[in-house]
Amino acid sequence: MKLMTTLIATILCASSVFAADFQLGSNDLKANMPMSKQHEFAGFGCDGKNVSPQLQWQNAPAGTKSFAITVYDPDAPTGSGWWHWSVVNIPANVQSIAAGSVPGGALETRTDYGMPGYGGACPPAGDKAHRYIHTVWALDVAQLPLDANASGALVGYMLNQHQIAKAQLIATYQRSK
Repeated sequence: MKLMTTLIATILCASSVFAADFQLGSNDLKANMPMSKQHEFAGFGCDGKNVSPQLQWQNAPAGTKSFAITVYDPDAPTGSGWWHWSVVNIPANVQSIAAGSVPGGALETRTDYGMPGYGGACPPAGDKAHRYIHTVWALDVAQLPLDANASGALVGYMLNQHQIAKAQLIATYQRSK
């Protein structure tokens, strides 16, 4: 019996060592590299295309019932950063989104631009390169009880309450003077 218990414990440990990590990738973004002008906001002095990036994720943990996506700039000169995009209630069978799109059934919530939807990068002209943290969240609930007017803080609270895992891709953006 002791041998059987040891064998089972060894198998469980080995399987967790070889389990693949939850990962986020993109055809549009490269880690720690500048984003293109298409991902720049159209407004606030910026004249980009305001197109959300293509994203794909893999190796979601067991028990994932939905996903969420956030894009956050911790370098914004606000004292609290800047929420550029929050998408919640992405069905668990979705593993990618095309540029400029949101999966059916998903909900975009209010950004710091004051409206729901993607709000691209728009750091102050001449400021250092800002980091844009793209995060996909694996959640333990199928839907979060939010509406399109939910603030970034409320979305963040709900995501942290229901997070199983998260994967991130950080890209940068800078505007010249």
